[in-house]
Amino acid sequence: MARIGIAVVGFGLIGREHVRRVREEPQARLAAIVEPDPSAAAAAAECGVPLVASLEELLARRLAEAVILATPTALHAEQAVACIEAGLPVLVEKPLAHDLAAGRRIVAASERTGVPVLVGHHRRHSPWIRTAKAEIERGTLGRVLLVDALTWFAKPEPYFAPEWRRRKGAGPVLTNLVHVIDDLRNLVGEIVEVRAVASNALRGFETEDTAVALLRFENGALGTLSVSDGVASPWSWEHGSGESRWFPRAGEACYRIGGTRASLALPGLELWWHERDGGWMTPFACLRRTIAEADPLALELRHFCAVVAGAEQPVLDARGGLATLAATLAVLEAAERGSPVVPAFPDREPAR
Repeated sequence: MARIGIAVVGFGLIGREHVRRVREEPQARLAAIVEPDPSAAAAAAECGVPLVASLEELLARRLAEAVILATPTALHAEQAVACIEAGLPVLVEKPLAHDLAAGRRIVAASERTGVPVLVGHHRRHSPWIRTAKAEIERGTLGRVLLVDALTWFAKPEPYFAPEWRRRKGAGPVLTNLVHVIDDLRNLVGEIVEVRAVASNALRGFETEDTAVALLRFENGALGTLSVSDGVASPWSWEHGSGESRWFPRAGEACYRIGGTRASLALPGLELWWHERDGGWMTPFACLRRTIAEADPLALELRHFCAVVAGAEQPVLDARGGLATLAATLAVLEAAERGSPVVPAFPDREPAR
């Protein structure tokens, strides 16, 4: 079978990760790197592919069969729609767009043309998340009533040197909590109400550094989640799972999902339940699962190849990515308004 020619647009931190995985994937070949900065020329030459200065040039030269967008979020809508109109399936890095109007443009273009969009919430491909989702759907936890999620980490001061990282919208809610929101939508269900508070007390930047939210899910479950990029802690998905080579692995749980039969801690997949009927005064049992770990970004790319080939539907399509964006933006809106917000989620769930 001929390998699918994929162009990676944007050669920043995540763009480089995508380039590496495209080169390693047997079903794909790297068709081009799109980056206006000429410093990427050496990398393109090493990969044996053209360095293209713009997406417009890439589309005009018809160099690729599919595109990965690893560009700033504000560019996603314009670039994704251009790819769709050119008939090229596109993997859009999270979040789908910088606001709902931009996200709706991507959804409308994809659904009108039938050209698929895969949104890059790569944890949907994580073995930890997939195993937890299977346990929940199997009924192992009973009825899910509560979820608690922590995303606490300390970003170093040089991270904030670029001015845009101190501006509204560049804080940990849209940058990091968006992953957690998607995890909770995937595991627990649609979020129908959000209450939140946020603070910029640590650094005094225009954007938040800490936020706490209360969630109500469509199935009646309730959730708490908190995020801070100024707390020295091991309680985040990155540090708990060890799925990213950039972060040291601590192995601590950062998600807890509580049900009427059992509770589950993630990412370690610790399952707790009472050994016999009688509730809180009866002994506990605990099962710690061992699973075969795998790189979720590599699994995401393999799935994208299957989507491009028409063999699979996107695990998270543009409409699903828009629902995650809506729930995440609701956290910021609820914090600003000081009152509950109902996310403007789309009419249907993403394809599974």
